[in-house]
Formats: sequence, C-alpha cells, structure tokens
Amino acid sequence: MTRLGDSAVRVADILVRDLSAGPVVEELLVEMEARRHLDLSDLDPTEQARIIESRAVDVLPSGEELAEEIGKNTPLTVKFGIDPTAADVHLGHAVPMLVLSRFQRMGHRVVLLIGDITAKIGDPSGRSSERPPLTDADIAANMASYRDQVSPFFDFERARFVHNSEWLTQIRLPELLEILSQIPVSMSLQRDDFRTRLAEGHGLAMSEFIYSVVMAIDSVKLDADVELGGADQLLNMQMGRKVMSVVGQKPQFVVSMPLIEGTDGTGRKMSKSAGNYISLAAPADDIYGKVMSIPDRLMEPYLRAWTEWTDDEIAVVVGRIADKSLHPMDLKRVLAGDVVTAIHGVKAAMAARDAFTAHFSRRTFQDIDSLPTVAFAEHADAPVARILTELLEFTPSLSAARRMAKQNGLRLVIETTDGAQDSVVLDEAQVTGTLGDLHGSAIAGRAGEGDRVFLKAGRRLARIV
Repeated sequence: MTRLGDSAVRVADILVRDLSAGPVVEELLVEMEARRHLDLSDLDPTEQARIIESRAVDVLPSGEELAEEIGKNTPLTVKFGIDPTAADVHLGHAVPMLVLSRFQRMGHRVVLLIGDITAKIGDPSGRSSERPPLTDADIAANMASYRDQVSPFFDFERARFVHNSEWLTQIRLPELLEILSQIPVSMSLQRDDFRTRLAEGHGLAMSEFIYSVVMAIDSVKLDADVELGGADQLLNMQMGRKVMSVVGQKPQFVVSMPLIEGTDGTGRKMSKSAGNYISLAAPADDIYGKVMSIPDRLMEPYLRAWTEWTDDEIAVVVGRIADKSLHPMDLKRVLAGDVVTAIHGVKAAMAARDAFTAHFSRRTFQDIDSLPTVAFAEHADAPVARILTELLEFTPSLSAARRMAKQNGLRLVIETTDGAQDSVVLDEAQVTGTLGDLHGSAIAGRAGEGDRVFLKAGRRLARIV
C-alpha cells in the first residue's frame, strides 16, 4: 500500500466517528497536517495524474496523456509563473501552490518563475484597463511578501527559482519576430477582455497584446513539460503550447486550476477589491471565523481547494450530511480548523475552535452593535432584491441577489428574546417579491412579540424593524 493509502485508511476510520467532538477533530487535523508533507513518490503514474486532474479545471491534452508522460519521462519539469504585482496574498492564491506541492512531493522538478519582466507589462487577463507600471523595487517587495505568506502551502527550499529577466533581456528582435510571424492574431483576439476593451474604446497596449507570447517564451527557455496556472490563464498557457511547437519543442501539458468563490456567497471570485477574501497573514481566530461565515454550499469546493482530502473522503462527509448523521456546522468547523492548521498549526486551530465556541455559544445577533436596519413600514412595497442591492449594498446587482438566492445564500433569521433562532432560506421568488410579501410568507406566524427579525446575505446581516 502507498503512503497516501495508509493515511486514507486512518482518515476513513476518523470520518465515520463523531466530528462534533474536539478530540476526534484534533486527531483528524493532525493526520491532515502530516499529509501536507507526505512523500507521494510511491504513487504510480496513473495515480499521480488522477490526483492532479481531480483538482484541475482542464488538463491539456488529457489526463491520460499526462499519465503516459509521467510514466515515460519522470521527473517532469513543472513550471509555475508568478508575476508579483501585489503584496497582499489571500487563500485564492494558495490554490495552485497546493497542486504544485503535490507535483513536488511526487518527485518532479518544480520551477518557480518570477516574472520580473512580465510583471512590468502586467497580465491583461480579465482586466478592463491597462495596469499601472511597476518598478523593480515594487516587484522585489511584492515577491518577498508572497513567498513569506504562501510558504505554509509549499516547500520553497526544494524548488528552483528563476527570473525571466535572465533570458528576456537577451532576446534579439529577429528571434522575437520569427516567433510572432507564426502566431495568428486571432489567437490573442479570442480573449473576451481584449475584444471588450477594443469595442469600448479603452486602451490596449501592444505589450499587453503580446504578453502571452512573452510568457510562452519562458516555457521555451525552461523546456517545460507542464505549466500550472489559474483557469483565467488558460489562453496564456495554450499560447505556450503553440510557441513551443513553433520552435520545434514538444508542447507542454497545461493544468488549469479553478478560481475560488469568495466568502460572501455572491458568486464573485475571491479578491481583495470585493472584500470577500481570507488573508494568509490574518490571525488564526480571524481565519477560523471567516471560514465559519461562508454559505454551506461552499464547504465542498473549499475542501477541494485548500485541503489534502481525497475525493473519496469528501464524498463520505457529504454523504453523512445528506443522511443527517453529520451536521453541516460540524463539518464547517472541521474545514475551518483544517485551513487554520495549514497556516498556523493544529494547536492554533484547536484554540480558535474553542474561542469560537465560547464566543458564539453565548452571543446572539441582538448582541451585535451597529447593524444596518430596514424599516418595514417604509420599505414594505420594495422588492427584497432591491433592498439588498440599493439600500443595504449587500449584493452588487439585482441579478446577483437572485443568484445568491438560487445558491441558498440568503436567509431570514428570527431570534427570540432568549437567543433561540429560527432560520428560513429564501428562494428566488421571495427575493424578487416585496418585503411585505416576505412578511406574509416567512415572518408572520413565526415571529412573536419581542422577537427580532434579521436578513442575512452570506455573512452580512441587517435587522428588519
């Protein structure tokens, strides 16, 4: 049996036990912490490819061909490029690092490419305008911060570090022109962001237009076997395959990773600008609390993104929730502990768990200061979606409010004077209806004299008065 198989046997025994019990959860976190450093080199090529593919959006050309390549040419050279354009790092940035760690622990050569040249262009993926230029000092400071914050998810000491300035500053114009002459313009114009910016008359610099070609030259110079990146990098990485073919190299495999939804449950990806992120530099209690605030439907994708749980193990707990032998809140507490463990260790995770329990076991919504309020008499005729969007600004648009309802992210909470709570999940019809309609369908008959009514969107809360 493989080392991962041995671990899976131990975890299978834990997952059928009482996951509301602290000692059981601690045992599970200890096992998962050890798994983050587990040597995976005894897995056969098919098992390795299956693990990588299970966490990917795309594996190109295919997972089967990746397994064949691993079998024939181990160790592979696996490239992951970082353009250090910002100092703030959140859990969304850690997703590819976990997969890179697995490649590393399978025995492959991992190359971390620091894009000190491409950072000055700025990756145009998903942007509606040109990125402001960065100085060398900006790039150095950002990279130092990135390495420190992501290091819990990846062993930087065993990776090869390179800067693309090592070769991009030496590229001669004839060499670049020879490559560009064989790349159809249509490849870059496939990008929706480019077409939108051009249609709206926004700026699009030539440096941005050839960004993916410059990024592809990195793969050529490293003779990469695999390139790893976010799903928003898919077209950039496919350009790497094209340029490698143009220069006579075997095209690299492409592994694209999912972009993770933020904690607010609105469907937007995790980002600092949206305020729905979990910072890797945050204290253990803050990380634990933010994970506990997510809608229940995000637990499974979060388990897949940031933990070392296998698909079979995730299926076990999802099944237990379905048959009601495991409460969703208990699984969320396990997930929160796992995320804290990755960054701060098991001891800190268990302390955060205890602190959260002590705090919220005696705290009600009535104890929370400075909640926004919605006056029922004033807004009874207003659609709930409009209240969420325009009055409370809990959702960015009416369609986002409806989408949040479809994803079970909106709730009405009725709290009695003694702190007991009755939670009602709001459906799309209730959200598009008026606040008065909502009173008739969800509040009347449930709220008694002295009870308080709250509207909850993700982790945001308002009181209806």
